[in-house]
Amino acid sequence: MAVVTFADEFTSSISAPRLFNALFLRADTLLPKLMPHVIKSIETIGSDGGAGSIRQINFAEGYQLKTLKQRIDAVDKEKMIYNYTLIEGDSLMDKIESISYETKFETSADGGTICKNVSKYYPKAGVEIREEEIKVGKERAMGMFKAVEAYLLANPDAYA
Repeated sequence: MAVVTFADEFTSSISAPRLFNALFLRADTLLPKLMPHVIKSIETIGSDGGAGSIRQINFAEGYQLKTLKQRIDAVDKEKMIYNYTLIEGDSLMDKIESISYETKFETSADGGTICKNVSKYYPKAGVEIREEEIKVGKERAMGMFKAVEAYLLANPDAYA
């Protein structure tokens, strides 16, 4: 079982603390509001949203996915680090045991954000994962990021 690792880096003109707050700390209320055609609700199970919590995302009726569960592995608000593992759900495609994400936001020289993300895909025994299969999930995640970014640009006082 060979782990497949991808490292991505992208930028935003939104300040790192605001973006971190909106995307990770307040996602349970913000994402269903911004994307009701995709996300019906986000529930935190068994804790306060910190490390060890389980977050269940319930997708909108008619969307290609139904649910997924993430285990929150680490949250460091000061260093703007958010690590989680996708442990259950339709997006694992019966091929993947889990996917871990290590995300770090840094303040860029212009006051915006540099987002660094490392994702590790753990396939089931005997399964080979191709980059083309992962591309769809990455595009969904980027769509969510862009929706939050657009909201924050249009609402400069939100999550400040």
